[in-house]
Amino acid sequence: MMSSRFALLSTPYAWSVRTARALSCTAALSALLAISACSSKPPTPAWQIQASSALNVSQSAYLDGNERVAAFELNKARADISRTGSPQELARLELHQCAMQLASLDFQACTAFSPLASSASAQERNYALYLQGLHLDAGQRATLPETQQTIAAYNTVDAQSLQTAARIEEPLSRLVAIAALSRRAQSTPAPLLELAINTASQAGWRRPLLAWLLAQKTFAQAQHLPELEQSTDLRIAIVQQQGRAIEHQPEQQAPASQ
Repeated sequence: MMSSRFALLSTPYAWSVRTARALSCTAALSALLAISACSSKPPTPAWQIQASSALNVSQSAYLDGNERVAAFELNKARADISRTGSPQELARLELHQCAMQLASLDFQACTAFSPLASSASAQERNYALYLQGLHLDAGQRATLPETQQTIAAYNTVDAQSLQTAARIEEPLSRLVAIAALSRRAQSTPAPLLELAINTASQAGWRRPLLAWLLAQKTFAQAQHLPELEQSTDLRIAIVQQQGRAIEHQPEQQAPASQ
């Protein structure tokens, strides 16, 4: 004889009320046990979820050049973190913001981190020094985020440092590394500009892309490279127009010889 369990599966519409109630109770008990098992792990604190969400929105807005939204969401993240009263947590937030500014060639001082530095960990203070373009010893470099440790050993822009930067997979980390290298080396040669521009372009980040394109234009002017300057001007116009049609600029004709 076929067991009742398989009989129910073969004729699902013939369930009795009693059987349905039994299955319902079993399902409810299973769900309750699952919930109990999950609840053994402490839930993520609300401030952490909210701060992370606000910071993600702020980062996207900042890299897109939307200053108003970026500042608003950054202040929301600060407010959420301030509920902990932890200077270490707030220091990490401010360093993240300073790193984004550096990636966009904004070399202003990381003033929001300064009042927190005395309470920050050695790891955070070393990262602040790194963002300032200072040279770090091996012990200090070992405390940096993993993506920055190898590139931090280079103080000049050469083939090896360029390859090291290019191997960083995460685009924002790569831009930070490129900008920090440029700041340390006090040099921004054409290959470094190209790597930074390609990184920002592929990510679709308007703010850092425009900053690096303007740096390339300055380089082209200093090196008397009119073709590079012209192509860079076109890319700058495309970024600045934000989808609007680019106005045609007629080429200047050379004066006729007398």
